[in-house]
Amino acid sequence: MSDSEDLFNYTSGRWIVNNDLRLSERRREFDVDELWRLAAQSVGRSSQDIKTFVKLAEGGFNRIFLITMHDGFEMVARIPYPITAPKFYAIASEVATMRFLRSSGLPVPEVYDYSPSSDNAAKTEYIFMEFMRGTKLSDVWMELEESDIASVLRQLVQLESRMMSIPFPAGGSLYYTDDLEKVVGRTSTGVALNDERFCIGPDVRLHMWFGRRSQLDVNRGPYKSAEAALVAAARKELAYLERFGRPLQPFQRERREYYEFKEQSPSDHIENLQRYLRIAPLFVPKDPVLHTPCIRHPDLQPSNIIVSRSSDSNRLEIMGLIDWQHASILPVFLMAGIPGRLQFYDDPVSQALIPPSLPTNMNELDEDEKSQEMGLYHRRLVHFHYVKNTEKYNKLHYDAFSDPLSMFICRLFTQAGYPWEGETHELKVSLIEATEIWKKLKGEGVLCPVVFSPDDVCKTKELSSKLQTADENFEGCRGMIGFESETWVPNEHYKMAMALAELLKLKLLMALPKGELRDKIEANWFLDDMDEKDYM
Repeated sequence: MSDSEDLFNYTSGRWIVNNDLRLSERRREFDVDELWRLAAQSVGRSSQDIKTFVKLAEGGFNRIFLITMHDGFEMVARIPYPITAPKFYAIASEVATMRFLRSSGLPVPEVYDYSPSSDNAAKTEYIFMEFMRGTKLSDVWMELEESDIASVLRQLVQLESRMMSIPFPAGGSLYYTDDLEKVVGRTSTGVALNDERFCIGPDVRLHMWFGRRSQLDVNRGPYKSAEAALVAAARKELAYLERFGRPLQPFQRERREYYEFKEQSPSDHIENLQRYLRIAPLFVPKDPVLHTPCIRHPDLQPSNIIVSRSSDSNRLEIMGLIDWQHASILPVFLMAGIPGRLQFYDDPVSQALIPPSLPTNMNELDEDEKSQEMGLYHRRLVHFHYVKNTEKYNKLHYDAFSDPLSMFICRLFTQAGYPWEGETHELKVSLIEATEIWKKLKGEGVLCPVVFSPDDVCKTKELSSKLQTADENFEGCRGMIGFESETWVPNEHYKMAMALAELLKLKLLMALPKGELRDKIEANWFLDDMDEKDYM
């Protein structure tokens, strides 16, 4: 058995920025003996049947343990971190989502038992579920031949098509009716499915509950119309700013220089949210088919796809789709898009859907150049085969994400719902673009309810250019130091990453003359620790 402290703490990596805070957010104590007992009980065993209980993985919101019995049976226990939100809703909804999709024939782990509350003997929320045998697609992804890539993406798109074809009476997230009544009361406003054990309730997407947003009494669903789904996240953010908003410098500190290190007023973002709310109802498609609420995997990436090679055909087969936390049900036109880890929109060859190929002079390249070309080729293959298979097996989804106007509306919808972090620029840029392509969006004769002055448009585009420089510099630093999201690095790279970050800071400051600019850059250095509480 593992040491208890190891079970309670995050041990999979460190963070360059706010490492102590990130670790404390992920520390979760629980009664180990009672968790063993409850886990064994969920599959008709006793805790004496447990041979090993070891940490299997640590994700962004949960810690996963592998439980092995003396007879070889394996199962998973998953415990959320203290920062996971909205705790009860997230767990209750994920369980209902997994069980509902499994009952619909989709390859989703079986849930043995769960508790969306810490009010139990183990003193923690938990889900006990099937351990899906196989390999994470991410572990073999870069080694696959084109035939395997095409086959896996065909299977994936076919699963998506089945999933997106399931009819739902409203938008929001899935729950067991009994669970929703526990937290909302008998006056639950959930919308029942044909199988009345299940219902649609509040939308569990993280940004609807992030930080102090969980204190807001706002509409998070069920969404009984496409327009209700289109405006809910923006209204949530408006309510947050009206209650908690105060001037802040941008959370992304590498951008602060281009805002002259000045605090940004929430009133600017409030104005842009109000603009969005005026314009959004006009974006509801005329085709009612696109209003249909559907469900998709909330984080469809190779690490959440379990595969195994068939002993009969030697074909790589999808065995399961894991990690359904924060899954939502929204109208098709708001769900459309190639999953982030599978798309290559920045590449002209992928955009044009040209069948990928390696350079004819591949043998003449050095090893670094070959590696770069193979990486490019792989990304193009994935984008190409996902799109071509979606065109063949999921036509409604293909039509939606192939329409540039539809994807623009999705982008605007997403930006309007993001938590405000001291900037309104991205939302404003998209609103300006909406006014510029208004005739394409709505045709002749429909007046745009939003107007920007030429001077405002000019200043916004100038800022875009400056922020692009900041973002490119940030990406250069990320590549140089080797950190991932939130400045995460593997344990073995932590000391080196910290040394590189400090060296980078010193070199930049030494290149600047002493004075106010240098002092401000040092005080706002993007790889130093910072106080985040005002951004929650």
